[in-house]
Amino acid sequence: MTQPLIRRLCVIGVGLIGGSLARALKQAGEVGEVVGSGRNEDNLQAAVRLGVVDRYDIDATRAVVDADVVMLAVPLGAMATVLRDIAPYLSPDAVLTDAGSAKGSVVADVKRVYGVIPPNFVPGHPIAGTERSGVEASFATLFQHRRVILTPLAETAADAHRLIRRMWELTGAEVVDMGVRHHDAVLAATSHLPHMLAYTLVDTLARLDDRAEIFRYAAGGFRDFTHIASSDPRMWHDICVANREQLLEMIALFSADLSRLAEAIRNDDREAILAIFQRAKRARDNLYLD
Repeated sequence: MTQPLIRRLCVIGVGLIGGSLARALKQAGEVGEVVGSGRNEDNLQAAVRLGVVDRYDIDATRAVVDADVVMLAVPLGAMATVLRDIAPYLSPDAVLTDAGSAKGSVVADVKRVYGVIPPNFVPGHPIAGTERSGVEASFATLFQHRRVILTPLAETAADAHRLIRRMWELTGAEVVDMGVRHHDAVLAATSHLPHMLAYTLVDTLARLDDRAEIFRYAAGGFRDFTHIASSDPRMWHDICVANREQLLEMIALFSADLSRLAEAIRNDDREAILAIFQRAKRARDNLYLD
């Protein structure tokens, strides 16, 4: 009988991402045992009941013992604390990886805790998700035909990198490598900024006096654009803070372009308005997003 790729996987943060990873690897028959950990025991009990994890321990220092791979699927704001807690209890050969949306902050946290970048640390980020959270929102096919970005460092061991790449490939994902800073710039533009816009738009409209009527007549475009404002506020708060430098650059760029559109509307510059919309339509039509 062939051995699974991972004998024991420890998932700290058994929510949508961590739970879906566990489900996918179990479905592929490529994990022997999955141990869950986190702060919410009800969620962990649900994970056992649903078969997402085989057992759990609220204490992460016990959960990571003898694990081959440890996946940190916790909010960015909790990353440093979890790393500090588990560092003394990891097996020497355990591969540590994460699913954080901002890689610069995670790498900085790892370096602060360890003093150096451990060879078995492989930063990663699955570009997948929904506005729902918790283990009950997880499903085995979440990562199929989606991208996972790995940001291996100069210190990252080749064997550890290969293992995490193969782990994600088994979920059906397309795995690509990228530099840490480049990753954070790309995600600031394509993911973090859109979430900031959705949250801000809903918040703005919700504070209007006639907000009930506004939302009553909201059409499909509003629903499609703002559904991501139903995402976990704490998670997105942490992402906003962790990737502030890159995000602020994108907010400034977008604000300047929005000001130019406002000026064109104010001046009844119809050619400028149409040109903006035509450029945007051409760009959107040439993207392979759907």
